[in-house]
Amino acid sequence: MTTARTPLPDSKLARAAVGVLAATAVALGGTTWTAAATPTGDVDRYLNLPLVNRDAAQGPGGVNPILPTDGAALTALLHDARSSGAAPSTYRALVYQYWLVQATEAAGIDLAGWDPRAGVEANRDNLIKSYRFYEDLQLSHRELQWAGMGGMVGADFGGGLIDFELLTDGFDIPAVQQSARAIVQAATDVAGPDLVASLPEGLRALADAGTVITGDDLHYILGMIMVMQKNIFSDLMPMHRAYVTEGIPALEEMHAAGLFGDDIMDAWRDVASKDPDRIARGNAALLQREQGVIIRDQWDTVRDYKGSVGAAITYLSTVAGSPSVAGVVPPRSFHPIEIGTTLPDGRTATLTTPLPDWNWSVYDERWDYITTQLLPKYKNMVENHWPQLEAELRTPYETQLETHRPLLNIPQMLQSAATNTAVTVS
Repeated sequence: MTTARTPLPDSKLARAAVGVLAATAVALGGTTWTAAATPTGDVDRYLNLPLVNRDAAQGPGGVNPILPTDGAALTALLHDARSSGAAPSTYRALVYQYWLVQATEAAGIDLAGWDPRAGVEANRDNLIKSYRFYEDLQLSHRELQWAGMGGMVGADFGGGLIDFELLTDGFDIPAVQQSARAIVQAATDVAGPDLVASLPEGLRALADAGTVITGDDLHYILGMIMVMQKNIFSDLMPMHRAYVTEGIPALEEMHAAGLFGDDIMDAWRDVASKDPDRIARGNAALLQREQGVIIRDQWDTVRDYKGSVGAAITYLSTVAGSPSVAGVVPPRSFHPIEIGTTLPDGRTATLTTPLPDWNWSVYDERWDYITTQLLPKYKNMVENHWPQLEAELRTPYETQLETHRPLLNIPQMLQSAATNTAVTVS
């Protein structure tokens, strides 16, 4: 018996044809899209959504509260969006959420409950799982150097955050301020205000406002730093997950959706090139996006918080930092203070002290440190000392985290700096 089939209207026929093409591409392991048809059905409500929570300062969860955080649900919705013929730009939030959930699920993180404002202890597992995921990407893909370096530095960062939260419950600010004032006084005694004005803003802020820093101030800044940590993961880990599971075509879809520009698409082609110089260049571009785009404004906000309070605390973080990449000097030893002024009698007064003349929160100064210290020395580890690097990356992350607890040493660091401050006149 033959069953008659009712012809599809032209619009339905077009949508059916697009669906067949999309299903075929998925079956072959590829990613495809077309703008040939108008989307219909439940997927409509997930199109053209704004990325209201791309900045995690807005709240917990994903990039838009309407979107699910379940991987299976997002897979079905993204398939429907692609099959409908919608342009990638219309399902930008959906494809972003899809890869963000793919990354968080692979890392073992509950995206819906990830609230950076909840504090370090509440997010301790998320810190460990984030950076373990970074390092695992490096171990399985030698070209993913941004991820490996981010994981290693994350142990220093995470250990500092743990200490930072402890500081909110009691920190010897008076001792820190006393040391800062001793350095300022040494400059004043010999050369007066002219030399003092040349000292780093953060050091002067610490001498002036150290005692007004409160636990609430530290909590606010800690929350902002935790927001930055999630923002970095949420921006770059979806790209990494797309790369290792579906390759350049998946990144091209994200690019077509408007999630990043031509520079980052070119960076990923460099990363995938198998050419060492291009790989290094591509990873450097990803790092520049992290530092110069994703968290640049937030570091500025932290430094500007309540005037001298933010300047003092960000300067302290520069003093305390100790990246664990082999051969990298700590920030406090990079461009130490050496300033001079001409005295009324024509002689020159020079002050030296083993403290940094820069602030990690200032992008240009931070980028100088990164490009002269972290990037080249991590690249050298990957290319010339892989067994040593691999052993370090395979260390349980809880151990890496606990062995990098620098902030509790700040009072001693400042006291040592004050003791070793010298003003010479010649």
